[in-house]
Amino acid sequence: MRTEYETPGEGKRERTVSWHDPLHAASLGNGLSGLEMMRGIRDGTLPAPPMACLIGFRCVTAEPGEVAMSLDYDPSLENLMGMAHGGVAATMLDTAMGGAASTILPTGSGVVTLDLTITYMRPTTARQTPVVATGRVINLGRRTVYVGGDVRSRDGGLVAHAVGNFSIVGPSIQASASKTQG
Repeated sequence: MRTEYETPGEGKRERTVSWHDPLHAASLGNGLSGLEMMRGIRDGTLPAPPMACLIGFRCVTAEPGEVAMSLDYDPSLENLMGMAHGGVAATMLDTAMGGAASTILPTGSGVVTLDLTITYMRPTTARQTPVVATGRVINLGRRTVYVGGDVRSRDGGLVAHAVGNFSIVGPSIQASASKTQG
């Protein structure tokens, strides 16, 4: 991931973002479990998803059932009041929570978001960064994973809390369980 800033004119800023083709990145992860993929993204051996590159957050924790993303201050993510746009927290939560869900699934499985409910507690400003979004698996079902998450500021203050359901795509949990029992 690379981000560059330029100031070509009074009050105007430009930002350049680089990312890897997501299909190529996915091919690099063929045969890896979700946990191995998230650890590869965390360690830099696999490329980050394009959305992470666009917003500028990075994976800092990848453990079974838990993933965390961190974001440093970036003025291009501010709203007109000088605070981080709420969509930034939403995107970080969706990514961390989906990542957490993927870490407990069999190789070849992934997740897509079914629903995501976010409660914002306080705004985020530059002096409160970095912010960290953490997703934690609450319940694993046959076809869905229920996950909770929160965004915390540098001082540990709660910025946003979320819960969501993620649909399992690829081999089902039931099929994986029957293979190991049979």
